[in-house]
Amino acid sequence: MALLLLATPMVKAVTPVNPVGLSMELLNGVRYKTDVSGMLKVLAELSEDQLAVALNSDDAKKTFWINVYNAMIQHQLAQDTSSYVNRWKFFRSKNIVVAGQKLSFDDIEHGMLRGSKVKWAGGFIHKLVPSAFERKFRVAELDWRVHFALNCGAMSCPAVFQYNQAEIDKQLENSTNLFLMFETSYDSTANSLQLPKLFSWFRNDFGGKKGTYKLLEAREIIPVGSKPKITY
Repeated sequence: MALLLLATPMVKAVTPVNPVGLSMELLNGVRYKTDVSGMLKVLAELSEDQLAVALNSDDAKKTFWINVYNAMIQHQLAQDTSSYVNRWKFFRSKNIVVAGQKLSFDDIEHGMLRGSKVKWAGGFIHKLVPSAFERKFRVAELDWRVHFALNCGAMSCPAVFQYNQAEIDKQLENSTNLFLMFETSYDSTANSLQLPKLFSWFRNDFGGKKGTYKLLEAREIIPVGSKPKITY
């Protein structure tokens, strides 16, 4: 009797998607001007369960959302530089798709990374009714250093770096120090201090004037106890 051998079809192994790693690859792809359409498709088609497993800590959330924000700013400006003319529309348009959810740059910055704070409220007011998706994937505690990691496309914005979860704290500290070094000016003779306007726009994120003095003293931008007059 002839032996009939049935071939077993080969099953290709599927590598699980790491959303945090994907955000890093996306940012690099945009920076080096490669085709990122495939990565954008994967980002859009992630399941919320995949995202929840990966974004299981504030460090993971900060890493993911900072990379996505910076990557998509650069990507959209590369596609159409004129879109930045109307900045209100640019930051509010829901052109970013993550796990099936359409998000804007404002959604990511003020919802995910600032813990559902109202954009133009100095950091004092939280949104009354954030979406279920935002509540699920926003940071539990605001880290004011994210303000020195987000690049909004303007010349005075922080430099674009690739953030990774294992070193996010060190990287945010480095980005903060670098930004403050170039964007602040202290006059010891007049005891006056010039700060970027973001310190005024989001003043409660920094703990008000008292908190601002404290963080600048810790980074040796101003002498301890000097309490200079601030202009923005």
